[in-house]
Amino acid sequence: MNAPVIRLGLRENAAQFSLLIIVNAFVGAMVGMERSILPAIAEQEFHLVARSAVLSFILVFGLTKAVSNYAAGRLSDRYGRKAVLIGGWLVAAPVPFMLMWVPDWNWILFANVLLGVSQGLTWSTTVIMKIDLVGPKNRGLAMGLNEFAGYAAVAAGAWATGWLAATYGLRPEPFYLGVGFVAIGLGLSIFAIHETRHFAAHEAGLGSGASDGKQPTQREVFWRTTLTDRNLSSISQAGLVNNLNDGMAWGVFPLFFAASGLRLDQIGLLAALYPATWGIAQLFTGAWSDKVGRKWLIASGMWVQAAGIAVVILSSSFVGFAIGAALLGVGTAMVYPTLLAAIGDVAQPSWRASAVGVYRFWRDLGYAVGALIAGVVADLLGLAVAMWVVAGVTLASGIVVALRMDARLNPALGVRSRELMVQSFHMSGRMRQGTNSSRERPRDGDGPSSDTA
Repeated sequence: MNAPVIRLGLRENAAQFSLLIIVNAFVGAMVGMERSILPAIAEQEFHLVARSAVLSFILVFGLTKAVSNYAAGRLSDRYGRKAVLIGGWLVAAPVPFMLMWVPDWNWILFANVLLGVSQGLTWSTTVIMKIDLVGPKNRGLAMGLNEFAGYAAVAAGAWATGWLAATYGLRPEPFYLGVGFVAIGLGLSIFAIHETRHFAAHEAGLGSGASDGKQPTQREVFWRTTLTDRNLSSISQAGLVNNLNDGMAWGVFPLFFAASGLRLDQIGLLAALYPATWGIAQLFTGAWSDKVGRKWLIASGMWVQAAGIAVVILSSSFVGFAIGAALLGVGTAMVYPTLLAAIGDVAQPSWRASAVGVYRFWRDLGYAVGALIAGVVADLLGLAVAMWVVAGVTLASGIVVALRMDARLNPALGVRSRELMVQSFHMSGRMRQGTNSSRERPRDGDGPSSDTA
């Protein structure tokens, strides 16, 4: 029997792509159910006073999600995408029940360890699978749709749990939703989602990668994405700082709003407004990056985020807080799908899943860094100062992108990602030759790589 024909593209794989969008929405809803009420639970039910202790759940979530992201990329390349996706949902199954009933804050932290592992495995895998399906065309649009679904669900979950908490109490009713999220997400992943690893192999066979045929090691992929490739490393640091300020917003904003006298339902609405703006705007910003390029959308997005944080700090009313939260959401939308699309532009299909895993490792480590910085500074100098520090770091990250990232990551100008892949490959080859002089030297005529750090 003939093998099925593999066709890359969003329209060509609309059914599976749509199912992955739905699955990712339930992934986002799982983390959304914590965003508006867990700081209040920490203070009111577990009587935590220190800001660093209140934000400890974000710290453990960020650390475990970061490591799981890296593992998800490697495991997806080795064992396939679907198995990793199902495993992530199985890890999430106990989380809603723990959040409902556990009597000790340490158990809440353990629930967030499980949630971080689950989020890293499930969200990373849905991203990788969508990149597999669509191929190089409209990659930014695909990532915009993916992140829209996830963060619209984060917003819906934050609003719903905030409303339920204001109506029925902080626990257990708000977390009943999580049981349904896990059941539907796991069921779809088992019975409706198909493996996509062969799509990546097909794209590689079309010649969209480097022509030399050599495969970088996992160590080389890690360091290239982290430091030595100027495009990939610029993307990674921007991702880390983006989630650094998201972690601050997750943990510090509810405390800041409560200190300003807002009610729990108002805090829930503001906690939903930021990811809702972020999610909806990604419907446009992802596709926009396909037309105007990645670099300046990322840099300016970081600057808009910094401005949004500043507006929140300088405001004293619900309206001002809402404007600042919306600005933060718009800036994040400019950055989030664009970073993922840029990773796909540079990384070859044969090691792209691993590169996505490394990028998401650094990006979601930002949750932990943000919680640590915000918690320590808030305890020492107050909430407002902690927020100013995060705004300054975000501004600086945009400057790094502006100075270091290659503006040629622009599909609209006809600059192919293949060119950057080949340059990145030759750069890695020169690194290996520095440690083993017996290997062949670069071919004559290879110009200096744009990926040199």
